[in-house]
Amino acid sequence: MSTKRVLVAYGSEHGATAGIAAEIGESLREDGLDAVVIPAGDVDDVRGYDAVVLGGSLYAGHWNSKASHCAKRNAEDLRHRPVWFFSSGPVDTSADEEDIPPVPAVARQMQILGAREHVTFGGSITANTPGLISKALLHEGKGGDFRNPERIHAWAHHISKELTA
Repeated sequence: MSTKRVLVAYGSEHGATAGIAAEIGESLREDGLDAVVIPAGDVDDVRGYDAVVLGGSLYAGHWNSKASHCAKRNAEDLRHRPVWFFSSGPVDTSADEEDIPPVPAVARQMQILGAREHVTFGGSITANTPGLISKALLHEGKGGDFRNPERIHAWAHHISKELTA
């Protein structure tokens, strides 16, 4: 049996979601899979992959448009392979404390594609995050990096187990 190729595609505004995607790719490779991590906007064809993990940042209840467009652009081929979705966004510990369901647009896309699962990870807003909203949140004391590497790696290992079972 050949090594399964997994595409980890992400839509990231300021890099936090890209960081989560990189961690997922690293864990999948640790488990012996051939994982490729690339921006969702650069994904034109998923046919060379056995499975896809697609993630997007959340802003004001909306999933990253590059991730959303990637799902729509590749919908026909995504329906024929295992797909997992993730979101990143909450800049608090809520993602670690409870299962946060996908926003409605992501839930619809998952249904269309027959995606297996969705998970929400905490996001990150730090002094290096550009934008007025980020600066305002930091000013209100609401920033921080709430990405949880242990949770990210555990979810990626769970995907590996499903793909190698």
